Amino acid sequence: MDLKLTDKTALVTGSTKGIGLAIARSLAREGARVILNGRTEKSVEAALAEVRAELPTARCEGFPGDLSTAESAEALQKKYPALDILINNLGIFEPKPFEEIPDEDWRRFFDVNVLSGVRLSRLYLPGMKSRDWGRIVFISSESGVQIPVEMIHYGMTKTAQIAVARGLAESCAGTGVTVNSVLPGPTKSAGVDEFVSQLSGGKPFEQFEKEFFETIRPSSLLKRFATTDEVASLVTYVCSPLASATNGAALRVDGGVIRACV
Repeated sequence: MDLKLTDKTALVTGSTKGIGLAIARSLAREGARVILNGRTEKSVEAALAEVRAELPTARCEGFPGDLSTAESAEALQKKYPALDILINNLGIFEPKPFEEIPDEDWRRFFDVNVLSGVRLSRLYLPGMKSRDWGRIVFISSESGVQIPVEMIHYGMTKTAQIAVARGLAESCAGTGVTVNSVLPGPTKSAGVDEFVSQLSGGKPFEQFEKEFFETIRPSSLLKRFATTDEVASLVTYVCSPLASATNGAALRVDGGVIRACV
């Protein structure tokens, strides 16, 4: 299927690894001009090399910078004044008991996971509206619906992203701009490998995965971690002109973890 993304300009924040890198690769495969982002030039160059090795004709560029800060966001817009597609994927997470989460962690998680996307959307949405076309996608999580007891601060930010995405979609009513959130479930990425190492007590991944879906996420229908490419496939479709009727939605690619019909 041709998703009609050729020559669309897309930014994927936090795209040097994991879900973000998979989304960038998927968009490039569809012909989009993709801007990859990471905090350091080294990580961005490594990600660009990985994409170009797989897709030699990919139109990819890099922007090193911490997009949780206003300074980096403004520098980004100065370099790239207009975007067709904005993927707010930048995010952090860590398991930590509620009683041990200090104020500074709550602020840090909000700044990185929520305010980064709010700020970039504020910068780029006016241009999308003036051109009457655009796509903004917030990469939220099933944890925004079912708050994980082991990282409540993370779940809070993912709920906030869903709320922001819906509110922005309402503000774009009647235009060619759509705003959606995508809710991955447990996904095997570089970040999850670190998460597993913290919770597994040294168990082999296969054993931890089996026990995780038996005890921590027993409602999963998939009964395994999703791949980053499985998540990226949905995100790429949502960015397409073919998805123009999908707006203001919280789209689940959670392996059936959320026990709800809608």
